[in-house]
Amino acid sequence: MNHIFAAALGLYLILFIAIGILDIRNIRSFTDYSVAGKKQTSLSVIMTLLATVIGASTTIGITTTVYSIGFPGIWWLAFGAIGLILQSLFLSERVRSIGADTLPDLAAKIVGRRAEIIISLIIVISWVGVIAGQLVAMNSLITFALGKSSRLIFVITSIIVIAYTAIGGQMSVVKTDKVQLIIILIGVTVCMGYLYITGGDNNADIIRNIELLNDDYRVSNMFTQFFVIGGVYFLGPDIMSRNFISKDGRTAKRAALVSGIVLLGFSVVITMIGMWIRYNVTPDQMGDMGALMYAISIMPKWAAILLVFGLLSAILSSTDTCIINASSIFVKDILKKESVTGVRITVIVIGIISLMLAALGQGDIMSLLTGAYSIYTPGVIFPLMIAIFAFNKRKINTGIWIGAVISGGMFGIAGTYFGSVLTNIGVSEPFMQYLTLIGMGLSLALALISVREVV
Repeated sequence: MNHIFAAALGLYLILFIAIGILDIRNIRSFTDYSVAGKKQTSLSVIMTLLATVIGASTTIGITTTVYSIGFPGIWWLAFGAIGLILQSLFLSERVRSIGADTLPDLAAKIVGRRAEIIISLIIVISWVGVIAGQLVAMNSLITFALGKSSRLIFVITSIIVIAYTAIGGQMSVVKTDKVQLIIILIGVTVCMGYLYITGGDNNADIIRNIELLNDDYRVSNMFTQFFVIGGVYFLGPDIMSRNFISKDGRTAKRAALVSGIVLLGFSVVITMIGMWIRYNVTPDQMGDMGALMYAISIMPKWAAILLVFGLLSAILSSTDTCIINASSIFVKDILKKESVTGVRITVIVIGIISLMLAALGQGDIMSLLTGAYSIYTPGVIFPLMIAIFAFNKRKINTGIWIGAVISGGMFGIAGTYFGSVLTNIGVSEPFMQYLTLIGMGLSLALALISVREVV
């Protein structure tokens, strides 16, 4: 498959560079470049939103998790889908009506400049790790498809992704997301159909072992994941960036609702792929390949290539969105400039930093995303949500509100990166398990306290 894959990869990347170049003539302002002119229709927003959330973690990561713990691995995506549906019901129209371009810009409009700065820093720093995680997953996929490690092809592919994102901005990202989503859905659907129709006699056993909880995934895990993962889908920077590009509030609301429903269906499909591999493949057979990689290895060549490009599309569609959003936030909200050239330069810088981190090979996609989410969710979700609901109704004590963000984020950092240190000094295991939720509770309490008298 290696020569066919290399040729197809070249054509695939040329297409995206061409899209970026063609979009240059349509970019007349910072708004055009950073939020695609704020004029995207429901279908465009739905497709780019789904392409954004279906990435390495929700394909490669989910199937590997399901292979390890069984059907409860579905909850990562299921809680994400629930977060999108809740966003549609309670948040989408409110956020779109405020007229922000980024999530920190939203914080600036409803709380003030200090809120904008702190949320910008949290997102930009954390999301470099997220981008690096996506690139690590891409490198693993390219290595598998080629049958050998090729640092050159990995670097060239990464540079082209950075290039088309820098050239065409959000407009190009929206267009490439549409192409990538179609490839993702076709590749994953073909994979599931092939496995269950032609690939084994254990289908009945798989159905009998569908369970929502087990010894490897308990109620405590569900509770934590609902807030940590669901929170990011409810009010995360990449998710909300799709709200900002929509033409109006009703479009944003409809897109979040439809995307949430579709994502629920996708979560079942990708989980059932993991379940088939769990009950048909021994650890010795799979080796170090990973669940989806094993599926590729047993499929016909045409289907295998289709799935490889589906996974590659999933990774790239999340990567370009993360890069353009983090770069736009850095320029608009930290530097306070609306400069297309500035964002393009920042896309290149953040992309190269992330590429260097990915080349070091530190961590996998699930651990890197969980780390970023565990800091962002307790620090930002509840304070920003409270501020949105209080906007134009009550004033916010900025100092207390900032304290809510910092305290929640510190608990998330402690739980994610200093767990062993805290355990060594005598902090109990049950307490450690709920550090992120404790941080969320503290940030919620302080955010509520920060709400002052009626305007």
